[in-house]
Formats: sequence, C-alpha cells, structure tokens
Amino acid sequence: MAQIFNKSANNIAKISMIMAVVLAGTAFFAYTQIARSSYLTGRYLEKQQPVQFSHKHHVGDDGIDCRYCHTSVETTASAGMPPTQTCMNCHSQIWSDSPYLEPVRASFRDNKPIEWERVHDLPEYSYFNHSIHVAKGVGCSTCHGQIDTMPAVFQENTLQMEWCIACHRAPENFIRPKSEIYNMKWQDRDLDTAERTKLKADYKIRSKEMMTSCSTCHR
Repeated sequence: MAQIFNKSANNIAKISMIMAVVLAGTAFFAYTQIARSSYLTGRYLEKQQPVQFSHKHHVGDDGIDCRYCHTSVETTASAGMPPTQTCMNCHSQIWSDSPYLEPVRASFRDNKPIEWERVHDLPEYSYFNHSIHVAKGVGCSTCHGQIDTMPAVFQENTLQMEWCIACHRAPENFIRPKSEIYNMKWQDRDLDTAERTKLKADYKIRSKEMMTSCSTCHR
C-alpha cells in the first residue's frame, strides 16, 4: 500500500504537540497574571471621592485613631462609615468656612449622608467580619496597608481568595498584640516565632482545617 503521509508528517505532529503544550502554558500564565493585575482587582487604584479626605493628614499627621471614625470595627461585621457629625466635631471650628468642605457642611445641614465611593469591595458571596479579625489580633494595616501614608485611600491588597487563604492557613504569621492593632508602624518582624505561636494559643484561633473550610467565608 502506498504511503499516505510523508515522513515529515511525524516531525510536524511532534512539533504541533509541543507547540500546543507551550501555548497552553503561556495562556495559563497570562491568565494568572491578568487575574492578579490591578486592572481586574482594583489594586493601587485611587477612587475619586465627593470630598478628598486625606488619611495621611488625619491619621499620619494628626494622629486620629481609626476607631474615632470607624466606630463599629470592634463590635460588628462592618467597620462603619462616620456620620457627618463626626466630621463637624472638628470642622465646625477648623476650616469652618473652607469652600473645599462645603459638601460636608451641606451634608450636615441637609441631614443627608455623603455618598462615598467604596474602596474595599468584596463580592456578595464572601462573608467578612471586621470584629472577629480585630479580636484575633489582625491589625488594620495588615489588610488596608499603611493608611497613615495615603493622601487618597487605595486598595493595598488583591482581596482575592488566595490572599485570604494564605492568612487563614498560617494566621500566626499575621497576628499581633491587641495593643498594636491600630498601630500603623507595626511590622510583622516585630514578633518572633515563639511569641506568635503563644498569641495564636492565647487568642484561641481555630485549626487550619476549620479556618480554610468553605463555610468560614462563604455562607
């Protein structure tokens, strides 16, 4: 029987299979990079707000504690947004006539909340509770970054599942003494391994299996 395919077809088939594997690998790598990019995660992107509130000024320069504005961070799932009255506690006396703060004064006069643009926005299928993280020794800067250096707040981390899971698998690497929860200068290297292990026991943090269970974050 006459040969149907030329001998070179064997080489073409081998090259085709190799190219298919290379292209599949390249496509997978490109997907993982794009999925983690700021284009999709919103990481490092500053959002325009009705009033350009500077955490760098209020937290970094003036030393205002996070809890002064985010009053429910220790007791509820949401950290809470401050009512305009909180702003006016200071700005009825300071910069009280500044055109820059007219949206704040208008909100207070009209009893209408300022519509801030959400920066950290988790999907609705994800459950996150601020109070339990604070109770277990997770500091503000661990998730939100160095807020005290941000003139405009941006999302420091990807907020993707792999980022959350990394902490839930080894929480001892990210916790700190409760006295340092709101300390923006705290660094993870400030504790050694033994101290971290002791904190994990003191805080009664549950097992890795339970911490990484689907129902922990998806309810």
